Amino acid sequence: MLAKVDIIMPLKPGRLQGSALQRVLFLCLIMLPLCACDLAPTVTVNGTPAPTINRGATTLNVWSEAAPGVELRYEDWKSPDGNEDSVTIVRFDLRHVRLTVAYQPGKPLLLSQWMQKEQATAVINGGFFDQKHDATGLVISNGQVFGASYQGFGGMLAVDDQGQVQLRYLSQQPYNANEGLQQATQSTPMLILPGGKHAHFNADAASSRRSVVAMDKQGRLLFITSPSNAFSLDELADLLVTSDLSIDVLRP
Repeated sequence: MLAKVDIIMPLKPGRLQGSALQRVLFLCLIMLPLCACDLAPTVTVNGTPAPTINRGATTLNVWSEAAPGVELRYEDWKSPDGNEDSVTIVRFDLRHVRLTVAYQPGKPLLLSQWMQKEQATAVINGGFFDQKHDATGLVISNGQVFGASYQGFGGMLAVDDQGQVQLRYLSQQPYNANEGLQQATQSTPMLILPGGKHAHFNADAASSRRSVVAMDKQGRLLFITSPSNAFSLDELADLLVTSDLSIDVLRP
């Protein structure tokens, strides 16, 4: 039986409870800076938000099994400029998980409500949305298409009609309405291009809370969250390129 992982967009504005305020929601599909409300990226696995890291009590740099095909790891990251944060990494073996995008235009829910509604093993916030809680890019939820694709920029996490998960750079592989995708969500910019190369992009140099989705060279999906205002996009891209995660391609 496959574990279900949901990407949620958008979240209901409001304050998350408990450690969800401090930890990035980490699980399944696209994780990006949020633009319509001030919610920290948060990861929830099996209904439990990832805990705040206590460096003296939490084992760092070690993978632990959270569910069949789902591994969890905490790391302390520090940029060359001295900015640092404790990040959460969730890694998925796509043979054991089923990825879906949950979306209710204009009717956002809290993560806890989405978790209960979808009965998912893991959920994560995904994509940019406007003040009306509508996605700014393309969203496909269970075959139903919403909005319009970004053109010539950004990236897309998608599931095709054969159940294959893909993370792609839209400048190189634009969305085609006839390709029959069943799930999709988009964001910008791409941080690392296919082959593990640092992308060139124009972005605000300010530090912020970050969440990203990536594919590694073994074909596994990763969600990485940094809950503090620690890293710029350039710093984050550099840290990801030099990590031991074998990242092949990713976007925020």
